[in-house]
Amino acid sequence: MAAFDLPEPPTQPSLVAARAHLHVLHQSTQVLEEQIVAARAALARLVDDRQAAIRDMEHELAALEDRVALARAYVAPIKRLPHELLRLIFLFNFEDCPWSPWVLAAVCPLWRKVALAMPVLWSKIRLVTTQASSAETIRLWLERSGRTVPLDIELVLKSPSAPPAAADALARRRYLSIPHAAGDPWLTGGWTTPPPQLVQTPAAAGAAVHLQIGAHPAVHVVPVQAVVAHDGAPGSPPPHEWEMAGPGPGLGAAQASGGAGERKAAAAAAKQRLRKNMHWGHIAFYYLVEHIHRWERFVLRFDKQFASIGALKDIEGDAPLLREFEISCGDPAFYGEWKWLPSAPVNAHYDLSSLRSLILQHVPFQWSSPMLRNLRHLHLKSLPTMHIPLDRILHIVAANPQLESLALHFTSPSHPVLPLSPVTLPELRSLNLGGHHLLSNLLDSLLLPALDTLVLDIEARDPIEESVSQLLTRSGAPPLARLALSYGAGALGVAPGPHVGFYWPTGAGVVAWAFLAELEHLAALQVGSAQLEPLLAALGTPDEENGPDGWVCPRLAALALRGCHAHGDGVAKLVQMVEARNPDTTTTAAAAGPGAGAFSGQGVGVGGGGGAAAPVRLRQLELYDCTALGPDVTNWLKTRIEDVVCTEPSSEGCVGRLVVVH
Repeated sequence: MAAFDLPEPPTQPSLVAARAHLHVLHQSTQVLEEQIVAARAALARLVDDRQAAIRDMEHELAALEDRVALARAYVAPIKRLPHELLRLIFLFNFEDCPWSPWVLAAVCPLWRKVALAMPVLWSKIRLVTTQASSAETIRLWLERSGRTVPLDIELVLKSPSAPPAAADALARRRYLSIPHAAGDPWLTGGWTTPPPQLVQTPAAAGAAVHLQIGAHPAVHVVPVQAVVAHDGAPGSPPPHEWEMAGPGPGLGAAQASGGAGERKAAAAAAKQRLRKNMHWGHIAFYYLVEHIHRWERFVLRFDKQFASIGALKDIEGDAPLLREFEISCGDPAFYGEWKWLPSAPVNAHYDLSSLRSLILQHVPFQWSSPMLRNLRHLHLKSLPTMHIPLDRILHIVAANPQLESLALHFTSPSHPVLPLSPVTLPELRSLNLGGHHLLSNLLDSLLLPALDTLVLDIEARDPIEESVSQLLTRSGAPPLARLALSYGAGALGVAPGPHVGFYWPTGAGVVAWAFLAELEHLAALQVGSAQLEPLLAALGTPDEENGPDGWVCPRLAALALRGCHAHGDGVAKLVQMVEARNPDTTTTAAAAGPGAGAFSGQGVGVGGGGGAAAPVRLRQLELYDCTALGPDVTNWLKTRIEDVVCTEPSSEGCVGRLVVVH
């Protein structure tokens, strides 16, 4: 029935007819909807059936692919590799990467079986960890290394950063307890082998992390606990959560929300973590000391005192294989006497017959310990509370006549009780003395005929050049190649802060630089806190008294200055010195005419005085907080010297903007 067939306006009969027609339409609509629902249900059942069939086929395909993979693996050439060659490959990999066993053991069951059957693969323990991490990783590593294989152990213990309020309070306590000055290397960790500063690069889940450890130039790749995510691979160290030894972000959130219950829960969790941290050292060293008879090398570095540091007292016993032993702490704390190997009494009988290298930094030791005898490399950095007489320090040196390198840093030695006797070290090549000014008397008692490197960071009280000159004369003019005076710990290319003394101001302590004329073999010179102009004048063009061939340090190739402030024409003196030592070879050769020999840069050539013997060209120049050079002088230095590093001095007395020119 069409709408226009109905009369207008509607009548009673038309309304009855319209209602009847509407009822019929409703019934038709309901029938169609039921048909649609049924069709959709049938379609859904069909889709479910097909999807189930597809899933079954996918499962069959996956099973077939696994069988194909197993078949391919079985026929792969590496499967035919004898286990002897596989073990040899593992050993080659192990030499390059000590933590490789964790990766190799996670490849496949066969490789895991082979790796676990090779204790030597687990003999080098390299671990960067925290107190919040589990010590079970060390136990597992030791168990897999067997019972007879010598152990090479290197542990780095990181301490979490203290909250700002706690850090401020700690700084105030330190300031009140000891003379404090910014940049002190024994406060900041700058020493011969400082505790590590970790530089992390992004890593995938379960992967290792690339770390820059301390002053070591190479990048070490080691398993790191509590740093990266872990995928639960069967051959890798167990995962650990990063837990701080104090209130964490949860406590701050609870305080912000104001909930008393949340604050109590966060405080309880922090207390529980702190209690857990107190036992890490005791558990770890219980496992480690049990294998002390297998130690061949043991290194522990930590940046500051930790809760369970008393566990180090358990280090005692026979270590017949031990060749190198190091305990380094970056924070000078105040410890009492410890009963451990470095503090063993003089009549103790421990088997340390193989020990040749010993490094102790900011930990207790006794000057008469049998551990401090017959060494070839000795590095000692005493605690501020150790007041050892100077004659006993000399006794430590005399007890090691075959020393090749010696580094001593004592902040508070006392005057000698017995007279100081001369000590000859015929094989010593490197000497590093730092700390109290009394150590200059120790320098006057040494004869070092093979000395190659001399580093002095002694508090400036008296001029030091006479002691250096007398040492070289007394030792028969050894070929000294590197000299560092009050430069602070570190080497060329490293920028540690200058040393700040305990009682006396630091400085090069040099009145006149005439003694440099005796150092014909000197190749690297590092000077801190000295007047710039006299030093540059001494290194510049020879004066009339010395003649045109009387160059000071003719083989000098690297010069590093720190805190050597200019008082007048310092920049001009610097330019004159570089111009004399590194002349423009192109201009000089053109002026000399055809047939003239060009400057070789390594021996005799055209120098500052036409045709005279010229010094070796400077290849490296470092200026830290000395004087403002300006961009024009910096660009000019770039044309004459291969490597230039300089920082402009700042008004606050700290290192300013860094400018590196290659």
